[in-house]
Amino acid sequence: MDVAAYLSRIGCSGPLVPSLETLLCVHRSHVSTVPFENLTLHSGGKVKLDLPWLYEKIVVQRRGGFCYETNGLFSWLLSQLGFSVTVLAGQVMNRFTHLYGPPFDHFIIMVTLEGQRWLCDVGFGACFELPLSLDTDGLQKQNHGVFRVRQQGEFFFLETKAEEQGEKRAGSGDWLELYKFTFTPRKFDDFRDMCEYHQTSPNSLFYCKSLCSLLLPHGRITYIGYKLVSTSYPTEAGQDIMKNETELSEEEIPRVLNEKFGIVLPAPLLPKDDDILIKKYH
Repeated sequence: MDVAAYLSRIGCSGPLVPSLETLLCVHRSHVSTVPFENLTLHSGGKVKLDLPWLYEKIVVQRRGGFCYETNGLFSWLLSQLGFSVTVLAGQVMNRFTHLYGPPFDHFIIMVTLEGQRWLCDVGFGACFELPLSLDTDGLQKQNHGVFRVRQQGEFFFLETKAEEQGEKRAGSGDWLELYKFTFTPRKFDDFRDMCEYHQTSPNSLFYCKSLCSLLLPHGRITYIGYKLVSTSYPTEAGQDIMKNETELSEEEIPRVLNEKFGIVLPAPLLPKDDDILIKKYH
């Protein structure tokens, strides 16, 4: 890995030492510059869980990816910078089906620094801007929402304030569950079967919908299917979350991807927004 080129890709200047300041910088910069996207699947390609391939795609070609790609590559960067990195597996609460995905559904990172544990995740559609502490169950407020990590048995649940996301689910109360995970250490190879699943299964969001999303300073912009959704988060107390949806023609989508996300695909995109088949997992 060319660490300097990676840092340049995400807009961080180096050299950087393994400190909390560095961790905050690279995490914030990554989620603000590298889109969360699955467009390879819908433009005739296939995702490979191979670190040099991911480096070429994300750093050299200036693309994005979903969790196995972005968090996989980011974990490599953190290791190269001297951080103590542990790969963890999670299960995502699907916002369309309101069910948890299967085991190894999500690739996340725990960094241990000066005796403190931090949850890092640059590969999640409703991501947090800065790493979250895993040593508290208290509220953790950021520009893009309020989060908490709640423990129940062996599982830890990442949750966000429902009102901060502009939605509520029946029976959810004030909090929305985003995903659950354990502290069991995992390896990169452990996720290969689920990476294949997400590229081929009608139970997967990534197979059923073409999407691309990027965090903005006070909001988020998301392409999905034939729509572009712009979300603005409040900058002052009492303000509401604002959402604006724009319908796109198939001919407009490549221009939008280039102008809004900096993405130029090597092959034509086949936009997709199919319903997800419901399957329950534990």
